[in-house]
Amino acid sequence: MNEQSREQQLVSAARDGDMDAFEALVHLYEKRVFALTLRMCGNPEDAAEAAQEAFLAAWQGLAFFRGEASFSTWLYRLASNACIDLLRRRKRRQEGEAPHSLDDEEAGWPEPAAPGGGPEEELEQKERRQALERELRALPDHQREILVMREVSGLSYQEIGELLSLDLGTVKSRLARARLALKKRLLENGNFFTQSASKPSEETKRR
Repeated sequence: MNEQSREQQLVSAARDGDMDAFEALVHLYEKRVFALTLRMCGNPEDAAEAAQEAFLAAWQGLAFFRGEASFSTWLYRLASNACIDLLRRRKRRQEGEAPHSLDDEEAGWPEPAAPGGGPEEELEQKERRQALERELRALPDHQREILVMREVSGLSYQEIGELLSLDLGTVKSRLARARLALKKRLLENGNFFTQSASKPSEETKRR
């Protein structure tokens, strides 16, 4: 039995009140859901809370799950919503209630600059990963959400469109803008390069 068939069987049983079937679903997806919530929330404590809220919402909402998308896609949406709600609550506590179409591949997911090698390479890679996580969390909720859906959860454009009630062109343009916003923040903070350091710029060549 493949994963999709097993998922459908478990969802059907869980919808009928089979707690063991729902626990099997939790076991099947808990690591992937936690990876998503950790990327969005930024720390294990908040990520665990958001993941727990997502699974609770899934259990309570199973009767209304119509199967138009896969259970995993629906679960990722619940997890994303839980993260956004938690981040908004945290922001309110901290601040006291204060308040063009580009193709996906053209914008590109920012990649760290290649390390120079040597004994400091591992440390540099770790620092760049931390910078990526930090700047991702600094993005507006709607940009972080769509990036995490695509880059962390691996949802297709069609799945993202269905979850967010967007057409395909809008999904692509929003992803492009979100990627560019993230890349801009990384470049401004000196964490990523726009071109290889081994290739002199045209301005340098003219000097």
